Amino acid sequence: MRHYYLEKTSMGKFIESLKEGYRVVAPIKKENQFVFAKVESAGEVELEYLPTVLPPKKYLFPQKEKLGTFDMGDTKLTDTSVEVEPMIIFAAHTCDIEGLECLDVVFNSDPADPYYKARKKSLLIIGFECMVPCDEYATCRTMDTHNPKAGYDVMITDVGSKYVLHVNSKEGKDLLEGNSALLDAGNGEAKTLLAKTREEKLKRFDNKLKPEFSRLARLFGDSYTSPVWDEVGEKCLSCGNCTAVCPTCYCLDMYDKVKLDTTGGERKRVWDSCQLEEFASVAGGENFREERSSRQRHRYYRKFDYSVKKYHKFFCTGCGRCSRTCMAGISLIETVNSLDEENENV
Repeated sequence: MRHYYLEKTSMGKFIESLKEGYRVVAPIKKENQFVFAKVESAGEVELEYLPTVLPPKKYLFPQKEKLGTFDMGDTKLTDTSVEVEPMIIFAAHTCDIEGLECLDVVFNSDPADPYYKARKKSLLIIGFECMVPCDEYATCRTMDTHNPKAGYDVMITDVGSKYVLHVNSKEGKDLLEGNSALLDAGNGEAKTLLAKTREEKLKRFDNKLKPEFSRLARLFGDSYTSPVWDEVGEKCLSCGNCTAVCPTCYCLDMYDKVKLDTTGGERKRVWDSCQLEEFASVAGGENFREERSSRQRHRYYRKFDYSVKKYHKFFCTGCGRCSRTCMAGISLIETVNSLDEENENV
C-alpha cells in the first residue's frame, strides 16, 4: 500500500481537510484527562495523550442504544434502522485498534450484529503510533499491540522531522488521494524509514508482565484455583470501573421501556458488567458468581483464556485502563505476575 509524508506544521491543515466530508472524533483534553470527542477545530486534537477515559469502541457499541420499537401483541420489532454518518476515528492508539479488532470478531460472529455492522461500514480509522509507553500501567509490549499490524485504514508514525502515513485499505487510499497537505513518499524510502524508527522505538518498550506472550494462555490454564483470586477479591469494590473502560468488554443488558398507555414501547440495550454482584443472578435467587474473587477471576479469564479458546485471540490489549481506573488499586500487572511467580514455585 501507499505511503505519504506529512510535515508536522501541516497537521492542522490535514485534520481540517478530513472534516470536510466526515465527522472526525479524536483525543481531546478535558481537565486532566483525555476523551474521544467530536473535533470542532484542529487545535483541540491531542496527539500525545494517555489512553482516553473510554476507548473508541463507544462509537461502534454505544453505552446505550435503541434497538427498535414494538406494539403490544406483535412478535417483531419495528424501526430497527441505525442512523449513521461517515465518521473518522482519528489518532487511535494501536492498542485501541486491536480492541476494535476483537469486537469485530465478536459482533461479526454468526449471527452478526446488524447495529455494529452498520456503524463499522461507515467508519474509517486513522491510527497514531505510540513511540513511547503511555505510562507504568501499559503492557502493550507483552501483548504485542505496541506496533501497528491491522485494523486501520491509515497509520501515522512520527519519524522525527515529519510524519509517515501508511495507507492500509482502499478506503484509506481514496480518503488521502489528492490531499494537498500530503507528499507522496514512495514505498521503498518510507518502508526503510519506518523500519529504522521502530527498531529504535523498541528499545523504549519493556515487558512489565513476566510471562512472555507465548506463555500467557498456558499460565491461565494452570491458575484457576490460585489463592491470588482470593487476594484480588478482598480488594475489589465491585464497582465495575474496570469493565466500563475496557476496549474489549462487550457484556450487555436489554430491557423494554413500555409506554404509559401500555400500547407498545422501545427495546434498548446498555453496557453491563460481570463485576456487578447481580450480573450472574438468576431466577430462584441463585448467583453463579456471588464472590468478588470469582468475578475478578472471570474477568481475567475472559481476557487471557476464554477468548483464546473461542476466538483465538487475547482480549487484553495492554492499554492499562483497568488498572488506571481501579478505585481499589488492583493492578493487572501485579495480578498476572503473582500468578506467574506462583507457577514458578510449583
